[in-house]
Amino acid sequence: MTSQDAQQYCTDLTQQSGSNFYYSFFFLPKARRNAMHAVYAFCREVDGVVDEPVPGSDPRVHLARWRADIASLYQPNSGHAQPNSGHAPASNPIIICLADHVRRLNIPQDYFNEIITGVEMDLTITRYTTFDELYQYCYRVASVVGLICLQIFGAHRPESQTYAVNLGIAFQLTNILRDIKGDGERGRIYLPQEDLARFGYSEQDLLAGAATPAFRHLMEFECRRAQEYYRAAEAALPESDQRALLPAEIMRAIYHTILERIEASRDDVLTRRITLSPSRRVVVALHAWLASQRR
Repeated sequence: MTSQDAQQYCTDLTQQSGSNFYYSFFFLPKARRNAMHAVYAFCREVDGVVDEPVPGSDPRVHLARWRADIASLYQPNSGHAQPNSGHAPASNPIIICLADHVRRLNIPQDYFNEIITGVEMDLTITRYTTFDELYQYCYRVASVVGLICLQIFGAHRPESQTYAVNLGIAFQLTNILRDIKGDGERGRIYLPQEDLARFGYSEQDLLAGAATPAFRHLMEFECRRAQEYYRAAEAALPESDQRALLPAEIMRAIYHTILERIEASRDDVLTRRITLSPSRRVVVALHAWLASQRR
């Protein structure tokens, strides 16, 4: 497989996903857009190892293979290893595609490993006692993706890292609130146990889809927490990196709109997954773009 074939594989996978992220990629130059397609494909495939495992497969073995494939892109020193100039494993189109991008953009190996570790948490952890514990999960599966995006976007201010971390937490909290029903069907409850206890709402109630006043108070609390991270991200956005971070701002607008719909829907998350239609996502993306042009 050539690098062009591998890139097309990642681009096709991204286009077919219907992900919210796809709508922000339009505003990137082609080289950066291609890198985002490769990173998105990596995240989607790694996540699928756990959420949609091949029947009879061992997700841990597959994740170990992903770690080994990522390691093949770097020299064997730890931490922020420099991407090497060797050949990526020919059997994995996503790794073939990433090979060029990690060299050109100097994306740290640690970031990819952190994402894999975060995804791996879903194999053994189905409950989180405290928000501090949940924060670590959100950081690994979402904030670290944001830090990779900074490398792709060319946003290098220290404040941009704070922005990316807070925005990643906000995104993942929004995902958790949106996916309460689906996660419950998988036996997972991401809402911290301390929060359920605080509002007198049991996990049995949650798994049964009980729309009680206690649940509504719990949701109000969780939505406020997510809003705080959106505000913290916005406050950290450095003026000098605003243009580079336009795709992230588009994503912020889309995900924040989803959170607002969750807030307005009260207990609908117990029965359905709240999303935005493709046309609505385009409108939100265009509004965010226009707002950036007026700054």
